Amino acid sequence: MDIRSLRYFIAAYEGGSISAAARRCHVAQPSISTALAQLEERLGTPLFERHRRGITPTEEGHRLYPLARQVSEDLNAIGRLFRTPAPSTPVRLGLMRSLGASRMTALLKEYIGQGDNLALTLVNPEERCDARIIGEQDLAAGEAFQPIWHDSYLLALPGGHPLGLKATVTLSELDGLPFIWRHPCAAMEQLASALSDTGVRCQVRARLRTIEYTLGLVAAGVGASLVPAWPEILDRPDVQCRPLSGLAIRQTVGVAYPSRQAMPALEPLLQLGRQAWESAGSA
Repeated sequence: MDIRSLRYFIAAYEGGSISAAARRCHVAQPSISTALAQLEERLGTPLFERHRRGITPTEEGHRLYPLARQVSEDLNAIGRLFRTPAPSTPVRLGLMRSLGASRMTALLKEYIGQGDNLALTLVNPEERCDARIIGEQDLAAGEAFQPIWHDSYLLALPGGHPLGLKATVTLSELDGLPFIWRHPCAAMEQLASALSDTGVRCQVRARLRTIEYTLGLVAAGVGASLVPAWPEILDRPDVQCRPLSGLAIRQTVGVAYPSRQAMPALEPLLQLGRQAWESAGSA
């Protein structure tokens, strides 16, 4: 059993498809398929169920994954132990508010792992930085943009609110509704424009900057708000999320970087952005 097959297995397991594993490992798809088939033959058991939309790990695949990760991490640790330390590469990355802790943690972990001895500093996007993860609408002159995610926005309501009984909520039903407003937020600006056009006025109870505090106030019954449809928000039992009828509010989030003279250390981040965008079927 060779480490290459295990690494291809890890990439396929985490990527959910042969094509995603091929992009991550920078090899052709047949190389991934052949290596997985050889690994399954060596172990005498299927590790994935193949279907039209990708692959799903079998029970044996789930059992192998943590062991394969441990072997891979141990080998990487051995390599680092005997490697002559290279000078660190400082990268200042500006992050807009409201990016989602779960997905950003995963992205930054991958970036640091793939980068060549990065020294990453996270700053506000308004500060001096080498690249920024922002909404596309905030792109500045002289910046190129690599999209990563599409965020769709929903109306967040306290648990048990009468509007939560409806499949969708109309703008007119927001008239007089206690509301938690976030600023700055491009999605909120879109909602404000739509409300102004229809003559609807919410009853603003609080103005905040972060989604975390906003959700806390919504859950406490202070008012409703507009939030991105992230899985960790949709899974909350104390908040109900509903679409607004006739108003699709979306935002594209990605990496903004200098269109000229982008530093080489940004390439792993841009590659991760391309992979995430393609995996979501948004490209």
